[in-house]
Amino acid sequence: MPSLVESLQELERDLRYTPVRIAAHSDIPFAVFRYSPSEEFSLRKHLRLLAINLEKDCSRSVHFISLARIAWETAERYGLDDLFRTEKLRGFDAAQRHLGQLLSSEDFRPAEQSILEKLASLDPDRDCAFLVRAGGFAPAILRTSTLLGALENRTRVPIVLFYPGHLEYGTDLRFYDLPSQGGLGAYSYRVKIYGGGA
Repeated sequence: MPSLVESLQELERDLRYTPVRIAAHSDIPFAVFRYSPSEEFSLRKHLRLLAINLEKDCSRSVHFISLARIAWETAERYGLDDLFRTEKLRGFDAAQRHLGQLLSSEDFRPAEQSILEKLASLDPDRDCAFLVRAGGFAPAILRTSTLLGALENRTRVPIVLFYPGHLEYGTDLRFYDLPSQGGLGAYSYRVKIYGGGA
């Protein structure tokens, strides 16, 4: 399996092209960058440097979108007190489902809507988005594969989801290396995966 730095170098090469070469399918301009959860802080440092290099060398702007921030902003918008009360009365799993509902239901504010608003002013030929801090959706608030599926055919801006987890086989990933019981484990992505091995 390639190292974090080797995987980032491969991603950088693909982002330097116009159009970028991260997509496995033309209608899905997305990729997943898988890394070990223990590499989180090293990854953050390397991503800032990658963004600077892309801006300096090929005028490609990287826009960081924190999934953790989207989760917290949504929780605040609909009342943190309600979320805390749900956890106190019905437990952590119920609170997690409550926040997941806020982030996925059209009756509230789906996470993809927040992301699409942030992408609206971007130029697909000059900009790209890095979805970071996916741990904000752990352990089972919202599946990142569901989020990418909801973005399909809704943007042309290249998106890279930075995914803390483990490669199972093929394109199956395990979020935060969580056990697969209860449907929390591996699920398949239809996009190019960096950091997944040969």
